[in-house]
Amino acid sequence: MGFSIREIESTPNPNAMKFVLDQSISAKPISIADASQAGQHPIAASLFKVDGVVRLLLLNDFVTVNKAPSIKWSAIKPKVVAILKKADPRANPNL
Repeated sequence: MGFSIREIESTPNPNAMKFVLDQSISAKPISIADASQAGQHPIAASLFKVDGVVRLLLLNDFVTVNKAPSIKWSAIKPKVVAILKKADPRANPNL
């Protein structure tokens, strides 16, 4: 069973959204600047497969997703939610 999404919050940055989870995804901050850095983190690697995802921050019970300005949130949010709901919460090593 994957994560449950408690809330999706907007941020001051219109190209970033915070996905609040029901459990911890990382005990320490993990900032991943692009897909090439996500290789050892299966959840991050899956999120970077979503067209338009350009940066991730994982910490405690949330994931902040940054998108390319040219992509609409309506195209990204459902895919991010689906990945997080299917993800194995144990597959979240600290990089």
